[in-house]
Amino acid sequence: MKIASYNVNGVNGRLPVLLKWLSVSRPDVVCLQELKCPDEKFPISAIENAGYTAIWHGQKSWNGVAILSKKYPITEISRGLPGDEEDIQSRFIEAEVNGVHVCCLYLPNGNPAPGPKFDYKLEWFKRLEKRAKKLINEKHPVLLAGDFNVMPTELDVYKPERWLDDALFRPETRAAFQKLMKQGWTDAIRALYPDDVIYTFWDYFRNAYGRNAGLRIDHFLMNDVLTKQLKSAGVDKEVRGWEKTSDHAPVWITVSGK
Repeated sequence: MKIASYNVNGVNGRLPVLLKWLSVSRPDVVCLQELKCPDEKFPISAIENAGYTAIWHGQKSWNGVAILSKKYPITEISRGLPGDEEDIQSRFIEAEVNGVHVCCLYLPNGNPAPGPKFDYKLEWFKRLEKRAKKLINEKHPVLLAGDFNVMPTELDVYKPERWLDDALFRPETRAAFQKLMKQGWTDAIRALYPDDVIYTFWDYFRNAYGRNAGLRIDHFLMNDVLTKQLKSAGVDKEVRGWEKTSDHAPVWITVSGK
């Protein structure tokens, strides 16, 4: 089974890119982030015409997450990250797909830091940590997938010295990510490619993609059950070079199982 994650950066504005990538890459399950549309504007007809079913949690102009499946039923578990009833941002959705418990997430950016947005990012991290702690020891496969807005190490960022004060790379952010990882999660990309320079995001400015001046901020975190099923992983980097594309590239893993 091939599972992908893609921050589409506007599902309607980038719909031709999304549909082209789905037809080329043919993932079985897809986690989408940054839909930037309310629920009623999600392009479900086009998604279904491409051969996928979907559940989604949208929000006007901002955020939004979705899970797509090509051939397996999607059983929604919950939407919205527990821990703050006043949080109205659409950043989290959970479902079971073909025996895998999939959490699709879009962690806050947090800039400018320090400030209220950075505080929200760290509080969201704490809530994610609590939810993840309840899932890590499940006897079935569990996956946390999406745009974490974190570069875990210097290997994951082009010229790290330029990012020291950015919310995606500040010590507090990396410490929160490591605290999450210490629960027992496995970073799929690093499990297979521990020393490779791999990026998933390239800014639109300063020819970042052409210079490969990127960041690795889209991650797959797996519990032990799913880690044992991991076969391969990669980034569809070429998609970032397509016309009118997202500033992220799709990331994917393949796992054995049903």
